[in-house]
Amino acid sequence: MMSMLLVLALSAVVIHPIVRRFGRRAFIGLALLMAAAFAVLLWWAQPVFSGAVLVESVEWVPQLGMTLTLRLDAVSALFALLVTGAGALVLLYCTNYFDDGETGLARFAAVFMGFATSMLGLVLADDLYLLFIFWEGTTVFSFLLIGHATRLRTANAAALQALMVTTLGGLAMLVGFVLLAQQTGTSLLSEIVSAPPSGPIASVAVFLVLAGALSKSAIFPFHFWLPGAMAAPTPVSAYLHAAAMVKAGVYLIARVSPGFGDVVGYRETLVVLGAITMLNGGVRALKQFDIKLVVAHGTVSQLGMLVMVFGIADPRAAFAGLALLFAHALAKAPLFLAVGIIDHSTGTRDLRKLCGVGRRMPVLALITTAATASMVGLPPFLGFVAKESALTELLRIGADEPLALFAFAVLVVGSMLTVAYMGRFLWGAFADKPGTVECAVVHRPGWSICIAPAVFALAALAGGVFSSALDPVLQATVPGAHPEHLALWHGLTVELGTSVAVIAVGTLLAVVLSRRTAQLPALPERFSASHAYWVVTHWVDSLAVKVTSLTQRGSLPFYLAVILIVVVVALGGTLIATGEWPNTFEFMSSPVQIPIAIIVIVAAIFSLRARTRFQAVVLVGVTGYGMAAVFAMHGAPDLALTQALVETVTLIAFVLVIRRLPQRLGSRSTRRVRWGRGVIGAAVGLVMGAFAVVALGSRIADPISLQHPALAYAGGHGANVVNVMLVDIRGWDTMGELSVILAAATGVASLVFLSTRADLRPKLSRRDARSQAREHLLRIADPDDPASRVSWLLAGRHLNPARRSILLEVVVRLLFHALIILSIYLLLTGHNTPGGGFAGGLVAGLALVARYLAGGRYELGATVPLDAGRILGIGLALSVSMALLPMLFGQAALASAWVDVDLGPFGTLPLVTSTLFDIGVYLVVFGLILDVLRSLGAEIDEHEEADVAAFAEEGKEVSAR
Repeated sequence: MMSMLLVLALSAVVIHPIVRRFGRRAFIGLALLMAAAFAVLLWWAQPVFSGAVLVESVEWVPQLGMTLTLRLDAVSALFALLVTGAGALVLLYCTNYFDDGETGLARFAAVFMGFATSMLGLVLADDLYLLFIFWEGTTVFSFLLIGHATRLRTANAAALQALMVTTLGGLAMLVGFVLLAQQTGTSLLSEIVSAPPSGPIASVAVFLVLAGALSKSAIFPFHFWLPGAMAAPTPVSAYLHAAAMVKAGVYLIARVSPGFGDVVGYRETLVVLGAITMLNGGVRALKQFDIKLVVAHGTVSQLGMLVMVFGIADPRAAFAGLALLFAHALAKAPLFLAVGIIDHSTGTRDLRKLCGVGRRMPVLALITTAATASMVGLPPFLGFVAKESALTELLRIGADEPLALFAFAVLVVGSMLTVAYMGRFLWGAFADKPGTVECAVVHRPGWSICIAPAVFALAALAGGVFSSALDPVLQATVPGAHPEHLALWHGLTVELGTSVAVIAVGTLLAVVLSRRTAQLPALPERFSASHAYWVVTHWVDSLAVKVTSLTQRGSLPFYLAVILIVVVVALGGTLIATGEWPNTFEFMSSPVQIPIAIIVIVAAIFSLRARTRFQAVVLVGVTGYGMAAVFAMHGAPDLALTQALVETVTLIAFVLVIRRLPQRLGSRSTRRVRWGRGVIGAAVGLVMGAFAVVALGSRIADPISLQHPALAYAGGHGANVVNVMLVDIRGWDTMGELSVILAAATGVASLVFLSTRADLRPKLSRRDARSQAREHLLRIADPDDPASRVSWLLAGRHLNPARRSILLEVVVRLLFHALIILSIYLLLTGHNTPGGGFAGGLVAGLALVARYLAGGRYELGATVPLDAGRILGIGLALSVSMALLPMLFGQAALASAWVDVDLGPFGTLPLVTSTLFDIGVYLVVFGLILDVLRSLGAEIDEHEEADVAAFAEEGKEVSAR
């Protein structure tokens, strides 16, 4: 089972370029893949329907007892067959529905396969947390599928609405899962249902789980999102909203009902909400003129019926519910597919404009009529057999449970509405309407597009004709319950008479309503759940605007003041509340700290009195270098080296930024503001100092860091504890920091670049640069001509002679390669000596900074012609690959392997796999500095030159006037 999920997930990853290459024909391959999964599941299901259970389990988080457990029993097998079988037919339908040049087709294929994989994983998962992951996967993928037409505001709004409603329910469900796992001591759903907990906490947990299930299946009051989701393409509607996603909530209810049906209020909640949804959906379907919305509201109605039947929480009702569920899927999917064909062929879905479609498309009309017959419960279709079973079981259960009789009555009335709106749908879509102009078939579909709906309709017919063969399969889902066997004929029974009455009354209602052109009266929109949703979201948006305007004022001093006040209150309050102070205080560990502290304090004080930005930046940098000196004094050369390099890079970045800012700082603050800032600063200093003194004096045991050297060598084969921790012990944290660096680089670039982040300026190739430099070296310089000076840089001829420095060019030319070699040395030796990928990347970046400062943006482009974004991406990809690679060999992620190469008289060369991870860190840091130089350096240079040129041009125009 896991291998099947991996194959389907892999197909979702690789299908994008395939669809871009082969177009819609690639859907045939996806359909065959899904059909193969259906065949494999059908083979596995043979022993399952005989009572066996297949389980696959892999340890996930052993410390928490969490496992990746998949379970195939009779119920999950039925749903898995539905997911894969319906998915194969819908994918086949896609080959004719879409055009090759349609926007986003490759993305649609990838997202669709991702959704199918998530849905299959959902019905197979037995671990609660794994089930939740797949559950949220279906939510995210359905959001992308509903919003497939990204340019349509209706599609985007519907997708967002579906995402918010189902995600809210999913989060509530997760809380319920956690509570159930804590109550039972296991996260396996099968074990929880077999031995359910009791008590108020368990009851709350069950209702939280129901909140997720009801929101997913569009049950009142969450019913409003499903009709809006009809903005999605027809294959999405047919699969997600008829055969797959909305069935997830029903599936979960079917799973938990055997264990929690006796919880107080469980049955009543599901039956009442299901009844409201069924009747409300049926009435709303009768009022629609869009045939797709007729089917959509009908889906909501049928989902309410399913929840109501399963909500009885009786095995016999569950048996009938499963029959109804599959009858609904086999009937509703072809109806959606037929609507897509009609819309694609005629260009309209308005039943008032459709006329004569049945005569011009007789095959489609026949298929749709068969699906409609199964939907309303006409023999010999599966819909008739399933509805007879539901009526029978509800009457039998009703002898002891009045709630079942209520469900029976609602089912009868709701079924009448079903006959009415489906009859109106059939008439509106295909009938000849007197007085209506026959609509033209603009795009006549090929016969192959009818294959998928025809197979669905034939399956519904076969399910009814051969219901006796289907009966043992469904009986296996409720062992020991002994429900009435499925059959087309049970004799003259009350249920049969009820079905006849339902068909008769529903048909009469359909005839009456089909003659109406005006819409049926309805309650004002402000009383609808959809309006309540928009009111709530508008209220949340308004609250967010008010809170944002209050807290996000665009004032950096305000933000810092809030942060620092919180620090003072939290830490200072903690120190005062504890009231425990150490007996001894250690104010310094070395006399050298005193002059360093004095320098840092003096620099901080003078930075407050600085009048220019450059002066303030340099003084703040002094405090950073002072911290580097403190690290070095405490035996932390790695931290000292990194701090010094980061401080240097930061100082340069500040200098690049303040070029576009006024030289002097802004207006002087008022005395009140200065006193307030002084108080906050003094309070922060006192609290942090006291906190440091208390923390140092409160240690009563040896720190764990004393064991780090031995652990670093045993686990990472390295003597540099800091580097081993970054690439081995805290590797995941480092990977997260790399992602933050990428986000920061992207943010800086997006704020600076005017159009695109890509470097589109003309490149100076290294060959041309070398040839130009060689010509300059061979030519005799003219002392009176500054432009004839020898160029020591690649882009020397592009420099403004007035801004060149031959001394700087020579120094940079001599130091650049040495710095690059030093950076590589720090990278490769960082596992055992001070250095590492981070420090090495900073040194290489500083070499690049020197090149830019000496030669400008042309020199930067000639030195590194690669795009910074690609370097960043390659670095992150390399780190991620090296983190996950050990898992392919049965090891934990980020596990290290090494080999010591004997070099004879030169010693031993240790080769550690984590060095490759460090190379990724090196590339990310180097790419970040390159991106900063391009953004804050080269791009701003170009802006300045453009401003100067525009100013000069404006001066010429003024002179000409």
